[in-house]
Amino acid sequence: MAHPLEFGLDTFGDVTERPAGVDGAGELVSHAQSIRDLVEQAVLADQVGLDFIGVGEHHRVDFAVSAPEVVLAAIAARTERIRLGSAVTVLSSDDPVRVYERFATVDALSNGRAEVILGRGSFTESFPLFGLDLQDYEVLFEEKIQLFAELLKDEPVTWQGTKRGSLSDQWVYPRPESGTLKTWVGVGGSPQSVIRAAHYGLPLFLAIIGGQPAQFAPYADLYRRALGEFGKESQPIAMHSPGFVLETDAEAKEVLFPYQEAQTNQLGSERGWPPYSRAQYEQSAGPQGALYVGSPETVAAKIAQNMALLGATRFDMRYSMGRLPHAEMMRSIELYGTKVVPLVREMLA
Repeated sequence: MAHPLEFGLDTFGDVTERPAGVDGAGELVSHAQSIRDLVEQAVLADQVGLDFIGVGEHHRVDFAVSAPEVVLAAIAARTERIRLGSAVTVLSSDDPVRVYERFATVDALSNGRAEVILGRGSFTESFPLFGLDLQDYEVLFEEKIQLFAELLKDEPVTWQGTKRGSLSDQWVYPRPESGTLKTWVGVGGSPQSVIRAAHYGLPLFLAIIGGQPAQFAPYADLYRRALGEFGKESQPIAMHSPGFVLETDAEAKEVLFPYQEAQTNQLGSERGWPPYSRAQYEQSAGPQGALYVGSPETVAAKIAQNMALLGATRFDMRYSMGRLPHAEMMRSIELYGTKVVPLVREMLA
């Protein structure tokens, strides 16, 4: 089965700063303004013909979005064709029934444009916030994705686990008009997670945020083999990576670097990483790295190369990067939609 080429955007809803030339330049805008700006970014993405926008879920001060479905509902009312989803839904610390209900509601408001990307997330703040034990990390995700897979079948659900109440012949509402919700499994590089996605017959979303995209080719191969062994139909493979597009390579790199450096060092201070260097940045931005920064031509060539390498039919660019101002993100989104995507389509034709 051939899957169509698709191109989207992801954002974690980073809290941004006021740009140079504005009163209070360098100061952070409010969480509320960051959310309103995100809606405007999605409207532009729709206008320039992109296929998808994903909104991340976080529960910490540097990210504004803790309730992605509410933001997606606002975007649904302002857009016409772009599909709307999470990036990712941290299923381990949520309830699968409530996740399904919320996304089915977004699906109704958007006339069938909702998608869910289920994952574990790269932060764990939601566990203590919602009274969950990190020692249950594995069993929570395994049981909850099992239940979510049952909810996708468009039939009454009977299910039993150890971490939530059982269900017996239970319908969940509202029902999506199409009968189900398009659902992906987001994976950061674990073979077990790849096999789990294949086991449930769900499309695979590879989060490639560091290292070399080529390192993920074995996971794509494993997924395709596992689908066959489980007797599942062919499913698309998508990839997600950070990126930033301006008119020239030099300008894009210079504008992005201080924001990439600051965000990486902030996370590094929490996780024990060494300071981020310009050499690391240049390597990641190079032909073999996971950062897609540069002119439309440079970014397009790198996307096409790695989509072909992995056999991926969808690429989502994480366009928000720490405090990177709203105006800079809008410039990048416009070039990505109007210049980069047509070039990639031409290269992969």
